[in-house]
Amino acid sequence: MRPFTFINAAMSADGKISTSLRKQVRISGDNDFARVDHLRAGADAVMVGIGTVLGDDPSLTIKSDNLRRAHKEKYGYDNPIRIVVDSMARTPIEADIFIKGDAERIIAVCEQAPKQQVEELKKKSTIITSGNAQVDLNILMSSLHQKGIHTLMVEGGATLNWSLISQGLVDEIYTYIGAVILGGEKAPTLVDGIGFSSRKQATGLELISIEKIDDGVLLKWRVLKTV
Repeated sequence: MRPFTFINAAMSADGKISTSLRKQVRISGDNDFARVDHLRAGADAVMVGIGTVLGDDPSLTIKSDNLRRAHKEKYGYDNPIRIVVDSMARTPIEADIFIKGDAERIIAVCEQAPKQQVEELKKKSTIITSGNAQVDLNILMSSLHQKGIHTLMVEGGATLNWSLISQGLVDEIYTYIGAVILGGEKAPTLVDGIGFSSRKQATGLELISIEKIDDGVLLKWRVLKTV
């Protein structure tokens, strides 16, 4: 068993989720920010990869006071559990996920992660260890479900998205497409990784809905293919 898992991301009209320097850039507007806040408020936990933490240092907290109060009434804490997939335990102790908001923090590491860094992270988070040289996502997802996490929101980045999708661990994908072109052959897309080698292997999607928000459009997809 694993949580119901959905990816939410904003990307440019040419499919980039950040600049060629891998710096966060605002792609959507206030209305889409409010939509994302509602998604976080309805999730048991929010997951990102270590690249997102190192590049953007997100807090992954609920911004609306009303939504935080509603989340606390339902779950017992103001914010969703924050999870970082961080095979080698590189999450900085001073990262915003440790400073802002309440609720449990989980750092997922592999068996080869440096012990001293793992011990430091244990002071501020729960450590889940799976896999030898990198985190085994199937084991991690099972562990999260056992902890009572039934709805998991994934906020990137591109490498984590690929790992989850290619292993059949995603149920839905929400992509906000903003009215901007970023370009750059080195700029990350929604899904990077090694990629599928043929259309036959590719993950299939079913369109759920299309909605215009701010100056862009939100596409909601159901993932059809699992492995």
